[in-house]
Amino acid sequence: MSDTIPVTVLSGALGAGKTTTLNHVLTEDHGHEVAVLVNDMGDVNIDVEHIEQQSELSQADEEVIEMSNGCICCRLRGDMLDAVGELVENREFDYLLVESSGISEPIPVAQTFALGFEDTEYDPTDDYHLDTMVSVVDAHAMYKGFDSGKALTSDEPAAGTDRVPEEVLLDQIEFCDVLLLNKCDLVPSADLDEIEAVLKALQPRAKLVRTEFGRVDPGEILDTGRFDFEEAQNSAGWKHELQGGHHHDAAAEEHGVESFVFRADRPFHPERFADLLRNLPSAIIRAKGFFWSAGREDVAMGLDKAGQSVRAGPQGQWIVTLPKQQQQRYLQATPGREDEWDDQWGDRGAKLVFIGRNFEATEMKAWLEDCLLSDTEMDEDWSTYPDPFGVEERELALADD
Repeated sequence: MSDTIPVTVLSGALGAGKTTTLNHVLTEDHGHEVAVLVNDMGDVNIDVEHIEQQSELSQADEEVIEMSNGCICCRLRGDMLDAVGELVENREFDYLLVESSGISEPIPVAQTFALGFEDTEYDPTDDYHLDTMVSVVDAHAMYKGFDSGKALTSDEPAAGTDRVPEEVLLDQIEFCDVLLLNKCDLVPSADLDEIEAVLKALQPRAKLVRTEFGRVDPGEILDTGRFDFEEAQNSAGWKHELQGGHHHDAAAEEHGVESFVFRADRPFHPERFADLLRNLPSAIIRAKGFFWSAGREDVAMGLDKAGQSVRAGPQGQWIVTLPKQQQQRYLQATPGREDEWDDQWGDRGAKLVFIGRNFEATEMKAWLEDCLLSDTEMDEDWSTYPDPFGVEERELALADD
């Protein structure tokens, strides 16, 4: 058994119940001496005060670390490692619980514990190992969002970022080992089943646990041994679909949750496709992948729809644009890719996944096909087409509140 200290990271949107869950776990008999790191975006870390009031932990005993006015997934990553490095010198605990801020992206936090961070000399892997990534989801917020016609709650971009909270929420759902569906007491049973179906479509690998008032068996989030960085990175529902997987069950179908992958070996007309992206049905919760925009043969375009936010723009290179030697390495590393290779255009094309509830997949596919270049347009001069996507990924649509 590893003698390094296990770490559980709690993520979740503002108000989802992270601190309530943390307080509950700390007051339960779980057999661990727990240290806590709490991250809050504000100047004053209110969550720390709540934790100290509800438990025996205190900052004087160096058992709880406060990190305020920043986010541990970006500007405070180095500070976080410095803090946990100092904490471990006393080694008066055998478990570390981290509560990240409501707008923290989980992957950078996981990378920090699993791989370290270049801006600090301290290597966390000498003393810690990441045990479980947990995301707390507000069942009531999702229920009200469904009821209002929006798949997820929408809001203004979070302070200091250009990302709307629902984008971060989907990151938190898609990168975790355990999903805690909290506030289930506020949602009718049938609607809870529907929300579960959506969550399982977005994140087929994670264990899903329903909770009320943040009450969870500590064994569900402590010492689970569920974290696997490579598997976690590739566990999102949209990646599963793009790789040819299938995760839907009878419950998902019963609640109208479905997904489909759209593939094409020719480019989209940039204006027609951009117009479609600006008017995607709100019933589509998630859309992601890459596509070929006529006139931009130099770059692979990326699509990222999270709730009401739609982003599109340059995101990478086509394999065919790389030097021949590098092309061969990629093709050898990805069996089956050569079967999709076109003698003229190489790997250029489209591969997009759409996940949603109660939407017409057949109609959606027809709209996408209408956006592809016609046979006549394939012979036109594509350089004359206007380019709505620009030089970097940008917001194409954001629903009004």
